[in-house]
This record gives sequence, C-alpha cells and structure tokens, in this order.
Amino acid sequence: MKIRLLKENEHVPMDLLMLADPSEAQIDAYLSQSLLFVLEVEEAIVGAIVILQRGKMSYEIMNVAVKESEQGKGYGRKMITFGIGEVDRRGGETLLIATGNSSIQQLALYQKCGFRMTEIIPNYFIENYADLIFENGIQCCDRIELTYFIERKE
Repeated sequence: MKIRLLKENEHVPMDLLMLADPSEAQIDAYLSQSLLFVLEVEEAIVGAIVILQRGKMSYEIMNVAVKESEQGKGYGRKMITFGIGEVDRRGGETLLIATGNSSIQQLALYQKCGFRMTEIIPNYFIENYADLIFENGIQCCDRIELTYFIERKE
C-alpha cells in the first residue's frame, strides 16, 4: 500500500471521488486548485484524498473516498492520517473536513482521527445540491464541519 500524488498525465478517478461527493460539478470546482493523492494497493487505485489550501495556515480535506469493495480495511483512516501529516509538513495549523449529518460512519471516523466538531451549516446540502441525498435512512441536510488542530512541538 502506498499513497502518492496523482500525476498530471493520469486519469482523475472521478467514479471514486463521487463516492464521497455525488456532484461532479462540485468536484470539478475544487479539484483544479487542490492536491489529489491516491492510495494504491498492488498498483490498483483503491482510495483518494483531495486537499485544498484555504489560507496561509489552513487546509481542507475536500474529498476522501475508498472503493466500496475495499472499505473496512483501514484505508480511510490511513488517508486521513496521511492528510494530517501532509498539512503538518506544509506548515499548516488547521485541517478542516466536512460531511453531512447523515454520514454516521464518517463522523465517527473523523472524531477517532482527532477532529473536533466546530460548525454546523443548516440546509447546506438542500441548498447546494440539485438532488436530495439520503444515507443510512436519513436525509442529508446539514453540513457538519470538523477541525484538526495541529500542535507544533517547540
């Protein structure tokens, strides 16, 4: 298993990214300004993480996804841990990640990785996505933002 930056001449794994964000238009809007890393297992891409610099010291994980057949193997946690390390190496102080109120497994994973809930944006998914989204039998309405605060060792 290795995580690496997607090369310029490589095909963007849009089907994989759409597992985490059902809007290709939303993905296209942030992808050109972001770093796209892929997780490979035996030379096959099974995961992806997209990181966008938001400010001088702040970054956001815009997308993190694992191929459905590879979920439950710890790859999501490995990519998030990689993302935290990448932001730390770049001198960042905060790393934001957001998900929907209906993304129960993701909310648990992000908190297990050290993220803290910092904001809720009501009706975000209703107002910004053309189609209704349902997960776990729950309508996805609100955007839950979580932040990882990177501590500098002095």
